[in-house]
Amino acid sequence: MTTLNRIHQAAKKEFLEKGYKDASLRNIVKSVGMTTGAFYGYYKSKEELFEALVGKHHAYLLGCFQTAQKKFAVLPPEQQPEVMNEISGACMFEMLHYAYEHLEECKLILCCSEGTKFAGLIDEMVEIETAATHAYQEVLQGLGRPSPKLDPTLEHILITGMFHTFFELIIHEMPLQSAENYVKEMQAFYTAGWMKIMGQ
Repeated sequence: MTTLNRIHQAAKKEFLEKGYKDASLRNIVKSVGMTTGAFYGYYKSKEELFEALVGKHHAYLLGCFQTAQKKFAVLPPEQQPEVMNEISGACMFEMLHYAYEHLEECKLILCCSEGTKFAGLIDEMVEIETAATHAYQEVLQGLGRPSPKLDPTLEHILITGMFHTFFELIIHEMPLQSAENYVKEMQAFYTAGWMKIMGQ
């Protein structure tokens, strides 16, 4: 194992146990058996080290979600109601499988990133989903199937709850097959609820 790999392993252990804010760079460096000066030859700060561990995984999860939203938005309006479940379901399964392949890193983002720019992943997704919901309401309006105006507070609560429900599967390391089944059930539950609220 290279020195860089040992730094990453020690850092993941420290961050998972204590979270970013309480993790000690000194402990990480000590556990690897190197000096702080030597460490700074690899990273300039604890923040830069944390980003090296989670940055690309945060980008992948957010990018996967954004791509699915864009793919849906460019479809002809009359097709959108027919394929909404298919596209959203495929995105959720892709994120789920990716997270299970990179479980420690994704748990760092979801559970241990307070104090970093990665702590707002769910908030970013909620913002994107809220905008997409409003755009879909306009599509329904254009199709002659208008939906009632949504209460902004309720809308935020429901969308936030949906993402927390999804990511709980990863946080608790549920067996993958069980997690896949729960995603299907969760999607059916939320789809039925949103259809009802939107008067469809």
